[in-house]
Amino acid sequence: MKSLSPFARDCAIAVVFFVALLALGVIFPSLWLMDTLTALFASGLLAMSLHLLVGYTGLVSFGHAAYFAAGGYVFGMVLQADGFVASAGAFSVPLAILAAFVSTGLFALIVGLICARLSEVYFAFLTLAFQMLFVSMIQGLVQFTGGDQGLVGGIPRPAFLGIDLTQSTHRYAFCAFLFTAGALAIRLVTQSSFGYAIRMVRDNERRTAFLGVNTYRVKVVSFTIAGSIASLGGVILAIFTSAAYPEWASWSNSGEAIFMIMLGGLNGFLGPLVGAIAMRAISDVTLLYTTHTDLAKGLVILFVVLILKRGILDFAMDLVGNRKARADNDRAKALHVKDEPRRTGEDANVKA
Repeated sequence: MKSLSPFARDCAIAVVFFVALLALGVIFPSLWLMDTLTALFASGLLAMSLHLLVGYTGLVSFGHAAYFAAGGYVFGMVLQADGFVASAGAFSVPLAILAAFVSTGLFALIVGLICARLSEVYFAFLTLAFQMLFVSMIQGLVQFTGGDQGLVGGIPRPAFLGIDLTQSTHRYAFCAFLFTAGALAIRLVTQSSFGYAIRMVRDNERRTAFLGVNTYRVKVVSFTIAGSIASLGGVILAIFTSAAYPEWASWSNSGEAIFMIMLGGLNGFLGPLVGAIAMRAISDVTLLYTTHTDLAKGLVILFVVLILKRGILDFAMDLVGNRKARADNDRAKALHVKDEPRRTGEDANVKA
């Protein structure tokens, strides 16, 4: 893959990853495994899309779960609309996903245009305010959203393009496709020229503006992309549960996504996904012995922050990098010692 362009290499890796997920479902056709992975696809996209803001743009959002929930709600409401499935037919699910993606992107754009004018703690709390406003709208518009009960009655899942979402294997494969597409989109954004622009904004916004970059526009676009991709996570969860609930948009869901990023690591592209897997593993293992899952998560996060002082993936990458550096240093010393007698002989011949 070294001869491929970065774009082609990332696309090829995404295809291999998707095929590996499909093979995993075929080799281990366990309903528990497929359901667990599907739930991880949803939470993983939430964390990875938020990482585009936190890790790459340097913007901490406390209300990112609002876009995750918006995707699930729009997807469900479109499919529940009277006559939509009958009129759209086999294109009903793809059109509902497109509607969720576009409408959530517009929602994120509007919020981003307002919030991006602020920075640091003011930005974070303003995003939290919009998230609380969105939750209030969900609870208030009972005739559309179901209020506190969520979208009751189930979300229709009609067959399309030979895919029947009521079957667990088809549902798992399609959710794996959505997750891979979302993760690939984030990867392509971060490796593009725009991705390096948001890194510049993160590192030094004033210097970036001095170079002629419109930092406000960069932050708004990054915010919009992150919100749009988060909606795909909500769509995955809506497909999986055949429902949507206001808890998806809660501030605790946004906080858990931030914890996933902290747990997995800020510096690696897959750090948030590692954090999502770790959080799920902590919950499942803890539930085998006690119901105090939040206590276990808090202790693990304290260990990562106070002892490792970086995320799991960051710690592993630093460990591997340090070992490689020591190996290179030892190899250089060995070559130096090996060449020393020859150099001594050459110096003696010169003096003679």
